[in-house]
Amino acid sequence: MTVLTDVDAAIRRLREEVCRLHAELLRYQLVVWTAGNVSARVPGRDLLVIKPSGVAYDELTPENMVVCDLNGRVVDGDHAPSSDTDAQAYVYRHMPHVGGVVHTHSTYATAWASRGEPIPCVLTMMADEFGGDIPVGPFALIGDDSIGRGIVDTLSGNRSPAVLMRNHGVFSIGRTARAAVKAAVMCEDVARTVHIARQLGHPLPIAERDINSLFDRYQNVYGQR
Repeated sequence: MTVLTDVDAAIRRLREEVCRLHAELLRYQLVVWTAGNVSARVPGRDLLVIKPSGVAYDELTPENMVVCDLNGRVVDGDHAPSSDTDAQAYVYRHMPHVGGVVHTHSTYATAWASRGEPIPCVLTMMADEFGGDIPVGPFALIGDDSIGRGIVDTLSGNRSPAVLMRNHGVFSIGRTARAAVKAAVMCEDVARTVHIARQLGHPLPIAERDINSLFDRYQNVYGQR
């Protein structure tokens, strides 16, 4: 009988969770074809679990999720990891509170990213989840940790768990991979609503004190405790 160590058990659980969370990206129409990915930090270890590169969503299984170290090197897996691995590894190295990272090219949020424009906080739901505007990060090429540097530079000291990387798409972070997926879902939802509002006229800003109050209530009171 094979006895699993605590680390083995954690990796197995995260492979299952990360695989399952990719289905949420499809459910909320945040990705097409093989684009986008979810990753999760292995608690207590300098490891992450991430989607394999270029594999169709309906072919994803817990077994083909890839385990990498926090320098992006493959530790376990039969596939090449996502092309965003180096970027996400950089985020995990420099933001120790982050347990999950998500990347999408969701339509409305990416349209804002293509214009290099932050999404203004004109909805209470934005104040709740993002604590203000959803910021724009710098343009960066894919393939090394440049995107990760832009994510960290933009989100450090910012309450938003999502950033619009210019000309690229959405990256979201969370205490868990599920929380990062939630941020990506909500980012697309508010991007669409604010876009529609701007077609109708000028969305009304929310006062900073009210944004602070809404954010505190949602983060510390809302839901089951």
